[in-house]
Amino acid sequence: MKKSFLYIAVFLVALSLAACGGNTPAVELPQTDVGPAPAEAQAEDASAEPESAEEPPAAKPEPTAIPEPDFEPQSAEGQRIEFKATDGIDLVGYYYPASIPDAPIILLMHWAGGDQTDWQKNGMIDWLQNRSGNTSGMQSPTHQSVIYPLMPKGVSFAVFSFDFRGFGESSGAFSQEKGLFDAQGAYERASTLEGIDPNRIAGIGSSIGADGVVDACADGCLGALSLSPGSYLTHSYEDEIQRLNDEKKIVTCVASEGDSYSLDTCEGASGENYQIFIYAGDAHGDQLYQNPPEGFTQMIFDWLITVFEITS
Repeated sequence: MKKSFLYIAVFLVALSLAACGGNTPAVELPQTDVGPAPAEAQAEDASAEPESAEEPPAAKPEPTAIPEPDFEPQSAEGQRIEFKATDGIDLVGYYYPASIPDAPIILLMHWAGGDQTDWQKNGMIDWLQNRSGNTSGMQSPTHQSVIYPLMPKGVSFAVFSFDFRGFGESSGAFSQEKGLFDAQGAYERASTLEGIDPNRIAGIGSSIGADGVVDACADGCLGALSLSPGSYLTHSYEDEIQRLNDEKKIVTCVASEGDSYSLDTCEGASGENYQIFIYAGDAHGDQLYQNPPEGFTQMIFDWLITVFEITS
């Protein structure tokens, strides 16, 4: 209150002097302590958020690197496999791994005129593997090599060949009645080999093997290629083709015009998923490789493409 009166008095004096027209001395207002801010103002100041320096944008995280696949292909060389026929007889086969994981596998069954090494001699194993490093199927200078179509890049089949009982390295004595047990045991063993897809198996067989790949084609088997069949393992080829056709499995039957028994066998069967190729001459089984007719190896390639739905 005293401070207020002092202000008023000074103001009146200054006004009076101005009215008199004299020189007005500078009036120095006394320095006063204004005092604390009203409580309401203090509360308003306290509610204000303090200013802060602008934070830099967060750094973008580095993209996570996709790890390289850790698949390491097995050697291309054949691995000796001992296994049993479904009736317990000891058999011997050789496994030739593919260059890719979970590979489809081809089971090869020889004819009665040879053994599993026939597939090495005619170059079939190397061609199916489609990889470097395997010299097991190199042709000798005197052998008439079969020229196969170029396999698409990245396509590689695992291969399992074996000796029927009484042939090559397998024990026992062969009989038509017991050959089916060997074929069944081979399919079963092939489905357990390391690095293969057990649901993608198919068989290529010659003569007795031509029946074996069909008669024993069961779970996981997608189809078969029969070179000169003849119901040699006592099962009716026609009936077995009907079974596989009902299961939508693809079978191709091959025979020569002069090989009447195999010709009649091929032509005696039919089905939506069944195909027949008849060539000139009288070649039987592996003889088709020794002097291959025109289009023979292309036919094999086309069968593979169809069975395994391969795209180039």
